[in-house]
Amino acid sequence: MGLSAGPVPSRVDATVKAGLLDLVAHAERAGWSTRTACALLEVDQDRVARWRARYVAHGRDGLADAVPGGGAVHGILEDERAAIIELHAQWGEVDRSHRKLAHRGSREQLVHVSPATVRRVLTAEGLVLPGNPPRDPAPKPTWPPWLEWAPNRIWCYDFTHFTRAKRCAVAVIDVVSKYWLATVVSAEESSTQVEVCFLEALYEQGLMATVQARDAEASKVLVAALRSGQADALEKAIAETEQIPLLLTVSDNGPQMRSHSTREFLAGVYIAQRFGRPGTPTDQPWIESLFGHAKTEHPHLEKITDPGILEAELTLVKDRYNTLRPHAGIGYVTPEDEHLGRGEQIRQARREGMAAARQNRIDYRRSHQGKQS
Repeated sequence: MGLSAGPVPSRVDATVKAGLLDLVAHAERAGWSTRTACALLEVDQDRVARWRARYVAHGRDGLADAVPGGGAVHGILEDERAAIIELHAQWGEVDRSHRKLAHRGSREQLVHVSPATVRRVLTAEGLVLPGNPPRDPAPKPTWPPWLEWAPNRIWCYDFTHFTRAKRCAVAVIDVVSKYWLATVVSAEESSTQVEVCFLEALYEQGLMATVQARDAEASKVLVAALRSGQADALEKAIAETEQIPLLLTVSDNGPQMRSHSTREFLAGVYIAQRFGRPGTPTDQPWIESLFGHAKTEHPHLEKITDPGILEAELTLVKDRYNTLRPHAGIGYVTPEDEHLGRGEQIRQARREGMAAARQNRIDYRRSHQGKQS
């Protein structure tokens, strides 16, 4: 019966209990006390007393333990389970969420349960809440046919924040050459900062002279189309006047970019706008990459608390980014090289140098083949 293997386990079957009771009774008849017999058998005296009471009341069957486990005392009732199923049938198509269904049950005075309970019951019944209908994906923005893939033809801009200095910075980058054109640090994030940054970039690149040289009267149709913000109107104006915008600017859908003031300013300098899809930063990856590399390679920028120091450091980082740092997106030349037209020459020189070095190694080994070094 397992009575010689140490203390009696916390759970034993009815046969072991009956055997222990017989041994204790036999010891008592021989003059032993109940306490001494229980100590020798390594079983608690109170357990033996309970087993005896159950044996007297119910016989040998009373020694069997009840089935372990059972439901929680606060578990839902069957009518509540049925109410949850009915709730799903009536409101599942409307609410489409177990959380909303739980609150709907209380609102309709049908059942008061937690969202987790609703989810468990529906899962157990094999019921699935319908999800939201899929939305048609927004088409990816395309490049207009009048655009030329060259430096100073496509610019991209955005804002980034430096929380410790309590400042934000707007930057403009050339999409083709990856040249960091201009930066403005400010406590505000509005269309004013966008205008200042673009004016700085236009003057630095010598494009303001091109703007001023245009015939304002002949460009009225083009300017009106740019102010409208409609791609169809712009295409029509280009076809009618045979004039094209100075360049195209790419941005997200921030309020500073979408504002009427920004559109009016950009139209005044003959710049067209293209916006990325909402919630899709990969539609303007060039400026996102710029901010990411600037902050990752220069982590001290986000620790600066003085706005003046931040502006000075950003100027140094901008110069290093443009003139010293090879950019993977343009064949590992610097943005300045690509912007000024030296990029292809440098890349070609490297290809020729690699080919010459390979041929030199081949010639060397062929000329020294079989010779001891």
